[in-house]
Order: sequence, then structure tokens, then C-alpha cells
Amino acid sequence: MRIELSLSPALYPYRTIQCGHTTVAIDVLRATTAVCAAFQAGCDEVVPLSDLESLARYRSLGYRLAAERNGCKVDITLADGSVETADYGNSPTEYLRYDMHGVRLAYSTTNGTVTIVRGADADLTLVGAFANLSALCERLRADRRDVVLLCSGWKQDFCIEDTLVAGAILERMSDVATPHGDAAQMALALWQVAKDTPFDYCQRCTHVHRLYRLGAEADVRFAFESDTCPVVPQLHNGILTR
Repeated sequence: MRIELSLSPALYPYRTIQCGHTTVAIDVLRATTAVCAAFQAGCDEVVPLSDLESLARYRSLGYRLAAERNGCKVDITLADGSVETADYGNSPTEYLRYDMHGVRLAYSTTNGTVTIVRGADADLTLVGAFANLSALCERLRADRRDVVLLCSGWKQDFCIEDTLVAGAILERMSDVATPHGDAAQMALALWQVAKDTPFDYCQRCTHVHRLYRLGAEADVRFAFESDTCPVVPQLHNGILTR
């Protein structure tokens, strides 16, 4: 069993594991953490979308809308031309405050949902974060497929925090899987440096500072806690379910 790492969606087409694999989409700050939180709160399904324009038609289908750009909840222009503020943004702690049972969510974010959609060509596409680390690794062990870890980064660029999640997965899976390629080896080495205090280590990260400026420190702290949402969202026909 091999585990390869794509450090951003821009690099994903160039992976060496091209078929017969599972892709795990990672955007720990905050989309994949928030998706796990929504399912932990009872959400029925999540439709990840790359662009805001696609969200509008889901309102008429009975979906709640979640939309974020550059860390902020944004307005949506509906099919009739009216403008509404999205029901939700991209905050995992917000989702956990609600009873989401019976809710179907259409979701578009700056990076994370773009990454999930990009990974849809895999045999199996899963969502990963620290929040579901143990449950995710149990699933990967059970499936025994090769794995591509796909980090969201920030607008196609590398980020430290997603790479740390990848490193944590690689360490957890090290008894049954081997790192495939230099990026995977690098993530594992970085995790060895940061694993005792990953939240503290990531205080240098640019997106952490961006979220602090937006008042989202609670989300950042939550995102670095392991196994808070032991669900493994899976993509099938464009829809995530638990």
C-alpha cells in the first residue's frame, strides 16, 4: 500500500498514482474540518461546489447554502436575481452549535470544496482533517487501496497546516503503508517536528494569521484537535455523505 502526497490541487494531475486509488481531500483550515463538523451535527448530505454561481440553483431544491471566500461568509445571487446572505459560512464551531439533522447543504469555499471536487476522479474520495484522523485511518486500513493525500493549500499554493495533517496520516498508517515520493517523505518529517504541539507550531502559518484577523481563533484551535468528529465523509456522484 502506497501513500502519495499532492501539496496543492495544481499538482494533483501530476501524481504518479493515477488509478485504483483513494483520494483524501484535506483543508484543515477550515473546509474539511467544517464538513466533518456538519456531519457530526447530523447533516444528511453536503454538495461541494467549486463556484458560487452553482449554489443558486440548490436553494430551489431545498438545500441550505454555505458560502465562503477569503475566510468570510458571502452573499449569493439567486436564480431570480435576488441576493441572500448564505445560511452558513465555513466555521466548524458554528456547525456544531446547530442541530443539522435533516439538513442538506450546498457548499462552496475558497479552497476546500475546490479540492474535494478536484479529487472526484479517484475510485474513492474521502474528506480528511485532524477532526476525523482516527476514523479516517481506520477506513484507509480497511480499504487497503493506494492513497493520494490532496492538500488544499491556499489558492493553489502550499500550506504548512494541511501538510501536517498529511504527515499525521502517514505516521498512523506507517505499519501498513509506505510514503510514495518526496512530498510524502517531507510531510512525515515535518510532522515529527510538530506533532507534540501542532497548534503552536502553526502559529507561523499565514492562513492562521488571516483567520485570527477575522476573529476565528476558536475555529483554528478546534481544527488542531484530533478525533472531535469521528465521521468519514465520502463523495459519490458529487454528494458527500457520512
